[in-house]
Amino acid sequence: MNTLARHWQRIAVTLIPVVIALLHAMGVVPIGVLQRFDDIIYDARLRATMPRTLDERIVIVDIDEKSLAEVGRFPWGRNKLGRLTDVLFDQQQIAILGFDIVFAEPDDSSGLGRLDELARNEFKGQIGFAERVRQLQPELDYDAVFAKALARRPVVLGYYFTNDSEGRTAGMLPAPVLSKEDLKGRPVAAYSWTGFGANIPELNQAAPLAGHFNPIADGDGVVRSLPLLAEYKGQYYESLALAMFRRLVGSPPVEVGFSDEQWLSKNYQGLDRILLREGKSALAIPVNPQIATLVPYRGPGGAKGGSFRYVSAADVLAGRLPPGSLKDKIVLVGTTAPGLLDLRVTPVGEVYPGVESHANLISGWLDAKVTLKPDYAIGYDVFVLLVTGLLLAFGLPLLSATRAVMLSVGVLIFLGAVNTWLYVAHGLVMPLAAAGVMTLTAFALNMSYGYFVETRSKRELAHLFGTYVPPELVDEMVKDPDSYSMKATSRELTVMFCDMRGFTKMSEHMEPTQLQELLTGVFSKLTSIIRANRGTIDKYMGDCVMAFWGAPVETPEHAHLAVKSAMEMAHAVRDINLEHRARGLPDIGIGIGLNTGTMCVGDMGSNIRRAYTVIGDAVNLGSRLEGLCKVYGVDIVVSETTCKMTTEFAWQELDRVRVKGKEQSVAIYWPMAPTAQMNEASTTELKTWTAFVKAYRAQNWDQADVLLINLMRMNAKKFLYQLYADRVASMRLLPFDPEWDGATNFETK
Repeated sequence: MNTLARHWQRIAVTLIPVVIALLHAMGVVPIGVLQRFDDIIYDARLRATMPRTLDERIVIVDIDEKSLAEVGRFPWGRNKLGRLTDVLFDQQQIAILGFDIVFAEPDDSSGLGRLDELARNEFKGQIGFAERVRQLQPELDYDAVFAKALARRPVVLGYYFTNDSEGRTAGMLPAPVLSKEDLKGRPVAAYSWTGFGANIPELNQAAPLAGHFNPIADGDGVVRSLPLLAEYKGQYYESLALAMFRRLVGSPPVEVGFSDEQWLSKNYQGLDRILLREGKSALAIPVNPQIATLVPYRGPGGAKGGSFRYVSAADVLAGRLPPGSLKDKIVLVGTTAPGLLDLRVTPVGEVYPGVESHANLISGWLDAKVTLKPDYAIGYDVFVLLVTGLLLAFGLPLLSATRAVMLSVGVLIFLGAVNTWLYVAHGLVMPLAAAGVMTLTAFALNMSYGYFVETRSKRELAHLFGTYVPPELVDEMVKDPDSYSMKATSRELTVMFCDMRGFTKMSEHMEPTQLQELLTGVFSKLTSIIRANRGTIDKYMGDCVMAFWGAPVETPEHAHLAVKSAMEMAHAVRDINLEHRARGLPDIGIGIGLNTGTMCVGDMGSNIRRAYTVIGDAVNLGSRLEGLCKVYGVDIVVSETTCKMTTEFAWQELDRVRVKGKEQSVAIYWPMAPTAQMNEASTTELKTWTAFVKAYRAQNWDQADVLLINLMRMNAKKFLYQLYADRVASMRLLPFDPEWDGATNFETK
């Protein structure tokens, strides 16, 4: 197959997910998992952007467990609800009251029982019994008591619609806000119902304003939306939240608006807003084609959610609230008691009070913050899929693996950024899952085709080199063989020499096979640490490991990763020694030298044996530093160049040294700990040591002695402090030398 044919075949393969995504977006082949991904994205973004602040304008009077315990099981007598209403309006002076409760049956909870009691006891046989019953009748008709409390007050009752197969109804519906005639013949896709459970006529007449509280559960059972208008037998009824909000803004009539109304035919289903018109102006509430809106949840929900103030209904009835403490508040009466079944699954909580969903809508409208999935979301999705799909199909086959990754990641970032901007800035919820999955799938198919078809010969070649080239280099060759060459180059790298001590002594008491097994186990643990930190193993030399960072894969943080590896290796050796003590084996020691500098890296060796390795003066210095670990009683010695490139650790300067073969002295350091893990004692010790080094190099022996005494009090077992105590004692015997640079000379390797 020639190159051009392979190229077009690769484009065709990449187009497969594009076509599938387009069919899903247009509804031809809907893919449920993509819709679920869109829901997950929406839920995550909602949780990340919701304000989580208290809206003091809205209060929820909660029929909670406390209320049930004090007042009695629900439903309560309507006389208690009438008293609750009177207290809220007369004593608390609230602005409006909404009930997320339906009263579909007359209340006969205790009226007849009271009459029986009177007949049997107080008025039995008395001449004025009938007159007394007549006087008490208004008090015993709890529905009348409740209706009287509701009358001529800004109260919105709640009710619900059902899709009962028999179309059963209960109670009396309020007046609809729209009819099919008001829509001027335009069909809409509002949610339609066949039955309802509404309030009894007596209450409906006392409080004619009412709204339904039906939620909309998506396919996963999560309530993300609420319908604002519901259709029943050609009439349209408003929701509880809309009815309350409309009452708050002056009770304007409800109208509906259509997209670009003046240009569209009468059959266009472009309803996109509810209009609350007041004179020449109108307040617009965006809705989707089903006349529903997404709930702008403010927080997790419930009394502890922090979005709205919750007041126990028992406290209101018992008069525990100071008068006027709810003045001018928007109040919703609902329940969080689990047994009353008004808890729902939402994007922000699996046990979320249904009444708070309506509160969130009212709060969002008051703040003019509404989110919506518009009717043109499908067109947006198709457009995005076409543009990004064609870009990926024709762009990916032309790029190397690295650039293909960059293009795919760039497309994902761009899609996510635009989608997030539309949500945050304009409240638009647009689909993203299809475009994201399409991008990932197109990239995966493109790379798979290149891997299995186009690079077979290159992978076979790389396999031949894999017998002596480290796995990291083989992986790099397979991913992008054209951009890699085994030719030696000079690069800034970090080299490590790690020598283990104590094996010679152990070999005197162990069989060779046992020693081999032990050495292999230790090497395996140390090697895994190096590999986990992106290091390349150069070679094993007896009981020494040589590794380097920064090649073959370029790693800007090579110095940091090398130091991190060294500290993890030292910790691992301490754990190994704990195991040795438990088995009766002697401890092993470790010495690690690290240096960063320019080194020659590449495929080197003879015609018989070659290896990917590093050489150079910087490598030799790393080897010398490893040998200094024993001198200073530490397990890690790091050069000044490596130290300066890693600011994440607290460093203790050990000395300035002049090693064999080097005329220039270099500073050497020991990493105490990551900076974030330094405690007060370690920080004080390091500051004292820094002051000592300054005094030492100034040949101020008296001050150096005082500081050393303090250091030994802080850490008496530290060999470094005893080493310098001996040095100071020796230096005292010498005259002041103005030419001394404070460096220690080492003539051995």
